[in-house]
Amino acid sequence: MDEFRIKGGSPLVGVVNISGAKNAVLPILAATLLTKFPVQLANVPDLEDVRMMNHLLISMGSEVLADFSRSTVMINTSNSQSCIADKQLVCAMRASILVLGPLLARFGHARVALPGGCAIGSRPVNLHLSALRALGASISIDDGYIDASVPGRLQGAIIDFDQVTVTGTENILMAAVLAEGTTVLRNAAIEPEVGDLARCLNKMGAKITGIDSPTLTIEGVAELKGVSYSVIPDRIEAGTYLVGALMTGGRVKVIGVDGSFLGAVIEKIEQAGGVLTLGDDWVQVDMRDRRPQAVDITTSPYPGFPTDMQAQFMAMNCIATGNSCVSEKIFENRFMHVHELSKMGAKITVQGDNAYTLGAEALNGTTVRATDLRASASLVLAACCAKGVTVIKDIYHIGRGYAQIEKKLAVLGVDIQRVAQLDCTAEFV
Repeated sequence: MDEFRIKGGSPLVGVVNISGAKNAVLPILAATLLTKFPVQLANVPDLEDVRMMNHLLISMGSEVLADFSRSTVMINTSNSQSCIADKQLVCAMRASILVLGPLLARFGHARVALPGGCAIGSRPVNLHLSALRALGASISIDDGYIDASVPGRLQGAIIDFDQVTVTGTENILMAAVLAEGTTVLRNAAIEPEVGDLARCLNKMGAKITGIDSPTLTIEGVAELKGVSYSVIPDRIEAGTYLVGALMTGGRVKVIGVDGSFLGAVIEKIEQAGGVLTLGDDWVQVDMRDRRPQAVDITTSPYPGFPTDMQAQFMAMNCIATGNSCVSEKIFENRFMHVHELSKMGAKITVQGDNAYTLGAEALNGTTVRATDLRASASLVLAACCAKGVTVIKDIYHIGRGYAQIEKKLAVLGVDIQRVAQLDCTAEFV
């Protein structure tokens, strides 16, 4: 497995083009199962999770033509016949659960393995299953698989989610567009990626109202048509590079991103001392060679502070001026990066779902191990401002959510190499 070797100490300076959003493209890829007509997607990021979702669609009989050099994917599910989502593929990526709703809605049955992905705590699918039952599905779990079926079409219903669930909202939204009658989703997630899925579905012929609100109303239709659609930019990728500017005293401009999607992140960037400039489709942070101020963070569903930016800001707090508290309220096991950051000299104490950090003037390069996607990003950022060389092992995770991260960092002036683990000859020059 490849590893990163990063020589820290240089400020991140320059411009980064932001790729399409991982958390938007995955449900949209799943949504292609809802129609027998071709779907053309643009602004598709070259990510391991995207490739894995493509493989899952192919395993069920879909034709997938991906051209990542042009950020496009063409999907034709007209010959899709298998309604079985392979355990090996699904267990490797939690987002694979998103094929459950579309398969059930279009074909009347589905057999989908229980999902896997990053080991960041329990993310139960019970909210998905109870909502599908409310739409008329019969569901059982056997040998690690969810078996779902419905005689005829799903039936519209009023569904109140007990808690906000992004993938749950997306799964039921996709199921409801082909249901008979009206479905109302209350306490629905309002993340921009959910809105992107809804807009894509509407362009395919769905009838969804209340987009970007916690109440979605879906008038079921008999079928959906094909579509050409461009995926929104990745707000988490954008936020990650902006935090890199904060940590290294640099100046980074991210292009192709809607600043309004970064509201809570931008607020914390300003609290940390970043000088912000916003344009129609870009955001710039200038730290002017200064250390950031520590900031307190509590994660919560959108429009609150995103859990997917928690690790990056914790890394920033490690080298900031002052003390801070990071409270993780979404996932119960998302502090695995603390142990690795501590190896670099970070001063962090964890008590329950709170992590208390005392900022240090500098971190030290060493060997660390990536444990999940966003933890990987935090270690990369920490390495960029650390003294000496940091080796980051198990970087598979970072390829799941950051397209060409080493190339983009190199453009910003980072001394970074991707090296095969068995290659002991590579050296910094």
